[in-house]
Amino acid sequence: MSAGAALPALRDELALHSGPVGHDGAPTWLLHDPLRNQFFRLTWPVFEVLSRWHLGHSEAIALSVSAETTLALEADDVSDVVEFLARSQLLKPSGSRDVERLLAIHDAHKTGWLTWALHHYLFFRVPLVRPDQWLDAILPFVEWMGRRSFRLITLGALVVGLFLVGRQWGIFTTTFVDHFSMEGLASFGIALGFAKIVHELSHALTAKSYGLRVPTMGVAFLVLMPVLYTDVNEAWKLTSRRQRLMVGGAGILSELALAAWATLAWGLLPDGTAKSLAFTLAATTWISSLAINLSPFMRFDGYFLAMDALDMPNLHNRAFALARWHLREVLFGLGETIPECFPPRIHAGVIAFAWAIWIYRLTLFLGIAMLVYHFFIKVVGVMLFCVEIGWFVARPFFVEFNQWWEKARAIRTTKRSRITFGLFSGLVLLAVVPWSSRVSAPALLKAKDHMVVYAPLPGVIGELVVKAGDKVTIGTVLARLDNPDMALRLAQIERRIGVLKYEIEAVGFDDSFRSRAQAIVQELGSVMAERTALTRDQSRLMLTASIDGTVIDLSPVVQLGQWIGPREPMMALRSGTQIEAYVAEDDLPRIAVGASATFIPEGSGGARSATVIGIDRTAVKSLADPELAVLYGGAISARFDNKSLVPDLAVYRVRLTVGGEDIFTPVRGQVLMNGERRSLVGRVLRSVAAVVIREWGA
Repeated sequence: MSAGAALPALRDELALHSGPVGHDGAPTWLLHDPLRNQFFRLTWPVFEVLSRWHLGHSEAIALSVSAETTLALEADDVSDVVEFLARSQLLKPSGSRDVERLLAIHDAHKTGWLTWALHHYLFFRVPLVRPDQWLDAILPFVEWMGRRSFRLITLGALVVGLFLVGRQWGIFTTTFVDHFSMEGLASFGIALGFAKIVHELSHALTAKSYGLRVPTMGVAFLVLMPVLYTDVNEAWKLTSRRQRLMVGGAGILSELALAAWATLAWGLLPDGTAKSLAFTLAATTWISSLAINLSPFMRFDGYFLAMDALDMPNLHNRAFALARWHLREVLFGLGETIPECFPPRIHAGVIAFAWAIWIYRLTLFLGIAMLVYHFFIKVVGVMLFCVEIGWFVARPFFVEFNQWWEKARAIRTTKRSRITFGLFSGLVLLAVVPWSSRVSAPALLKAKDHMVVYAPLPGVIGELVVKAGDKVTIGTVLARLDNPDMALRLAQIERRIGVLKYEIEAVGFDDSFRSRAQAIVQELGSVMAERTALTRDQSRLMLTASIDGTVIDLSPVVQLGQWIGPREPMMALRSGTQIEAYVAEDDLPRIAVGASATFIPEGSGGARSATVIGIDRTAVKSLADPELAVLYGGAISARFDNKSLVPDLAVYRVRLTVGGEDIFTPVRGQVLMNGERRSLVGRVLRSVAAVVIREWGA
């Protein structure tokens, strides 16, 4: 507005209160808008301007402030105050332009029911009660809980309770695990509800004890999860930082006191329902107070405590503004005016805090997006997932990029911008251009064929033909076993066969043989069958090689004249060398049979050239080589299921031939295969497309 124009009138219902002293020692004031229950902290210059608002003109106010105080103001400074009041809707509309401005603000906040639902289903409030009168009635009965004596007694109860829990720590942790059931979760829910009622009442009663008004209490819905809330905005009226901290921290302190007494009760009570309830209440309040309420990254109690402790109202917004300014200066060096000046350590801390919030919220909103996707039916879940990603993740980036676009002319003129865009272009090239054709996969270098030689029957080692390291071919005799009992039985059977044949030949001239001729024939057949079986078993005692290979792992019990039991391993044969690699599903289309590769062993050892000879087209159901599992130091994440190692992600077996000397001990490593070139962006887009197609059922 022009310096000579008359100033608009302030709204009549506004109230001015004294505020706390600022960091620089200057006084502050609070302007209260009772209709919206909002507070605005005013600096000394703004207060001096408002106290002379009756002068009616910017120039008159600036001259008066400069003459009567140590401040030096100009008419433009007063105009800035007018603009602040107009943006905050603190001025009384006096003409059609003001009415149009208010209507424009109102229309800007109006949305259709669908848009409102999409933007507010994550968080909205439902006020339930106006508790101010009955809080006044119950305050005298609970004032003793805020006294120093009660806090000291509670601290003592906490110390004793933790001591008792420490003595029964095993029972305490076991009880915690036992509560992971439907009944346990229900009891946790009831305990959490009770703790939150105590939490909110503590906020309200502490505010009342300092003479503040508590207009509403109700329930808010965070991702459709009910959460109680209390409106204690009037805590801004308190000039004492300690009192504001007490109002903001009353909920956490009450939950911690509840946890302390519940912990003590658990340690003292006998086993039963009461002890179980005490455990549930203690565990719930400890977790909700320390893990959730103390977080300064969302607008929970921890955030308001941080604001009061640092005396920095609107901490998030101020930290975001400073971090965005710092980012633009680092990237472009625009030389813009800093939004707010702090001492160097606080300056760096506020910027780091803003980045921590952004990272935390990015993680949180991605998690919420996955939650709403799985919570609703598939079509609605996909739509809400897109809304989450678009509104809470992508939108802040586009808003900042829009600011860069508006400053494009200034950005193009700075030297730092050229460096930034050069680095950015390099990163884009790295992401878009398919530089690498390498496909990496965990692999195991091992023998191609492997056979363990067992003793098929009990026997004495009569001859050992080979020794460790000998190369053999199929059919080569490895060792000969002798079984004296089998040889004796075979000799007895031979004699019996001779006797039976004599009896058959004597049937024609001996009546005694003729009468039982049929029985003799049957017995002869049976004995000859037994001889055939014994001969076959005896032939098995001659051990031969069934593959071409090298003799390894010769058992120390293999000595001439030594008895050896059945199915007892005597030695092993290994033949050739191959590589088995396990390729991720995304990389499988990039490789083909005949592709060259390089095997890099773990630890010492040189790389070995290899060639892909086979690719499985179905994912492995269980790992045949446990050395490659994470549980045993490998790189494949797998879990035990029915005594088998089942990979957590789909992997496909790829077989490769490899040159060089044969190995006798498996070697773990990585195989690098030449495959189709694909950029990082291309891989990401393919993965996203695969997920979308899979989830939509296409």
